[in-house]
Amino acid sequence: MKRLSYALLALPLIALPACETGPSQRVLTGAGVGAILGAGAGTLAGGDDTRNAAIGAAVGAIAGAGVGKYMDEQERRLRQQTAGTGIGVERQGDQIALTMPSNITFSVDSATIQPNFYGPLNEVAQTLVDYPSTAVDIVGHASSDGPDDYNMQLSQRRAESVRTYLVNQGVTPVRLAAVGMGETQPIADNSTAAGRAANRRVEIILTPVTQDGNNY
Repeated sequence: MKRLSYALLALPLIALPACETGPSQRVLTGAGVGAILGAGAGTLAGGDDTRNAAIGAAVGAIAGAGVGKYMDEQERRLRQQTAGTGIGVERQGDQIALTMPSNITFSVDSATIQPNFYGPLNEVAQTLVDYPSTAVDIVGHASSDGPDDYNMQLSQRRAESVRTYLVNQGVTPVRLAAVGMGETQPIADNSTAAGRAANRRVEIILTPVTQDGNNY
């Protein structure tokens, strides 16, 4: 996977246990159109060793030779579970990105999960429980409607809502981090209603935690 790095955005993170210091070291963003970037809020590409060690200690790590098969199995299951739901599944290297559009996740200007999203999210949660050796980064995005700072806060609240729901479904909290990107990572034209709807989304990024500490 090509490594890209860029200056960190000053983004808030949810209150996490002390062992969690931010999203995993290679957060994917803009996954709906395949734009995969190599750095996330809270850490540059290269690794968050504290978080990785905490996840490995809590749920175990994957032997290097088994990473591909482990992620292949998850990808296959996630594609089966999300078929027909509108959730996009994209794979690059050993990472998987789920893109969840606004029409099935949240109403406009709301961070409350819509009831029709419970079923697909329950399925995703079960896969995360069954495949525990991954860091899970939940990334909220917003359209350009409204002030920038409000959109940043809204996207953060949406990411936090999904994190809380996954924890309630049994996903180990230390694996999960939530971050809001606001309107900084559009995947469509904000000048159209359809584009703004596409930009209001949540992405769930799965990164394997390996025994050698290289999470990619």
